[in-house]
Amino acid sequence: MCLYPLCSDATRLRLKSSSSRALLKALGIELEADLTASVPGALIVANHISWLDIFVINAVLPAAFVSKEEVRHWPLIGWLAARNDTVFLRRGSRGHAKLINAEIAAILETGKHVAVFPEGTTTDGFSLLHFHAALIQPALAAGRPVLPVSLSYWEADGTRSLAPRYDGDISLGECMRALLSRQRLKARLVVSPPCVGADRKAVAAAAREAIARSAQLPLT
Repeated sequence: MCLYPLCSDATRLRLKSSSSRALLKALGIELEADLTASVPGALIVANHISWLDIFVINAVLPAAFVSKEEVRHWPLIGWLAARNDTVFLRRGSRGHAKLINAEIAAILETGKHVAVFPEGTTTDGFSLLHFHAALIQPALAAGRPVLPVSLSYWEADGTRSLAPRYDGDISLGECMRALLSRQRLKARLVVSPPCVGADRKAVAAAAREAIARSAQLPLT
């Protein structure tokens, strides 16, 4: 990761993918990905369960991530995020949001992916929260597709796993212990067909419905 600033874009994306795959393998996590509907230069919109989500996505769809400013200061995770082309969003600042939107649009226009978690927080993986449509606006303004990506984690016996969850009061240490207590976990990533349109609320709703279907989650 320290070499990223010295590499070309293509090399940096390959390194991001290979290092993410290596981390998942070290944790005993098998990755299953359906990329049939993937397209270049899209805004990846995904449900959010764990800090692992970033590495699962980067393993197959290396991207710049949009994250809240506070993450920059989190132990270890903030350090990793800052070295993974993360775009940090200062919430509540309209002026900063305009700058961030322009930065996201510029990345998308080069044909690279940007990823957002429009729920705005993590869940236990058994539900899907409301999507904040404002995070989708940069893609619509740039005329780029919105790509719904569903994430889910599964135990060796085929049941949905709670081990990766990083919500509520769960600490990074507790999450790591839960992951390491499993001999094998499966991370499943499914890309649904792109959502397009001019109305960000309609696009956000369509992306949320697509993710709910592919991740087998209820729309509540």
